[in-house]
Amino acid sequence: MKKLVLLLFIFTGISFAQEKTQIKLSPEATFSVITCGPGAELYSTFGHNAFRLKDPVYGYDMVYNYGTFDFNTPFFYIKFAQGKLPYQLGRSSFKNFVYAYKYEKRWVKEQVLNLNYDQTRSLLAFLEDNYKEENRAYKYDFFFNNCATKIREIVTKNFGDGIVFKEDHIVAEKTFRDLIHDYVDHNSWSSFGIDIALGAVIDRKATVLEHEYLPDYVFNAFENATLQNGLPLVKEVNVILKEPENKKDTSSLLLSPYVLFSILLLITLIVTFLDFKNKKRTRWLDAFIMLASGLGGIMIVLLWFATDHSMTVTNWNVLWLVPINIFFVRKFFVKRKECKALWKHSATLIGLIVIMLFLWLINFQQFALAAIPLLIMFLVRYAYITYYFLNITKDKP
Repeated sequence: MKKLVLLLFIFTGISFAQEKTQIKLSPEATFSVITCGPGAELYSTFGHNAFRLKDPVYGYDMVYNYGTFDFNTPFFYIKFAQGKLPYQLGRSSFKNFVYAYKYEKRWVKEQVLNLNYDQTRSLLAFLEDNYKEENRAYKYDFFFNNCATKIREIVTKNFGDGIVFKEDHIVAEKTFRDLIHDYVDHNSWSSFGIDIALGAVIDRKATVLEHEYLPDYVFNAFENATLQNGLPLVKEVNVILKEPENKKDTSSLLLSPYVLFSILLLITLIVTFLDFKNKKRTRWLDAFIMLASGLGGIMIVLLWFATDHSMTVTNWNVLWLVPINIFFVRKFFVKRKECKALWKHSATLIGLIVIMLFLWLINFQQFALAAIPLLIMFLVRYAYITYYFLNITKDKP
């Protein structure tokens, strides 16, 4: 419950001075880019960015945050899954904003921008106009239109050539998937789910600008940027919250994908050996594999064709998580004499996995490393099914 309240706290924002149509600024007012460290939950794994406006004369200290959404949106979860949920600009007090990150034990840094009074007013006017109810919503895209990409987009839109963003801070070319893996452990459910859900389109190299869908790269880009006159864009960096030294990793190795999938593989190897020895077929295992792979394939197809997500298309995980397997669940429960032709289906599934492995080998698409035990499990069982229907002549269940 506390997590839910905190999530609402962070992403809905608390209105600040809403009754004011214009906010007066003193020459002491400053804008900062806020960068927040990763959190323990998947939604917070990659960090966060926002703008901070601080005016010690008039007492303003507030955050403009493009990572908010309305939990009261009709069909909220359906729209979220479809990539149709509108995100929006939120406005909250900086005190409340920081409190939420302190609770989650996440670090927060600010980069105070080297803007003059007119530039500060101009940026504020833009954000206030963007905060109007009719303007604040936007179509979110994790890679190309999120809380991090908005920061540079807005600064560039307001100041154009007055700010020079250099590119020499990127020292290694990485794909979108590589960048994700910098933040998630390969042996985690987050990594496994991401690698299953996202397609080959994220296996191309990201440009320097495209790195900035991640908040850390926004921080680096602003740190490396200058004004047209050569002065640094960032005049001061402040650590608002340090990451606690005693922060613990609560993940369990025993519940990780590698371990659980390896256990499934071991069970399959034992059952298949006993089946081979006794010249029989364990129908429930075959039906389970058809069910699990079929449901996984249906999820991939829905993400590919039934959503607006830009990076779930061209997903060749369907070569081993095959949607049509769902129609074979019942057939694998019947006796051999009623389904001899199923060897053709199992042989086809082996061929599809071979194609998938070839695509992996040539780096056309990178697949989940945690899926390796599952792939071995599928290949072993499909090979046995093919062998069984082609070579066993006795009618055995």
